[in-house]
Amino acid sequence: MATKIDVRGLSCPMPVVMTKKALEDLKEDVLEVLVDNPTAKENVTRFAKSSGFKVDIINLEGEYILKITR
Repeated sequence: MATKIDVRGLSCPMPVVMTKKALEDLKEDVLEVLVDNPTAKENVTRFAKSSGFKVDIINLEGEYILKITR
């Protein structure tokens, strides 16, 4: 089961800050981050990859689910 956070409607740097906190507290193997703009998608993806995580992006027509795994 994945841990999920919703950062839709938040402007940077909050999506990255919330993702960082969720990854620090992560008890599952997967964190799903729901974002609603390309900038947040890119920033969260860049942060997660630079921290050693794998990121899969699911495009939902204007929104994205970022599946971050160890």
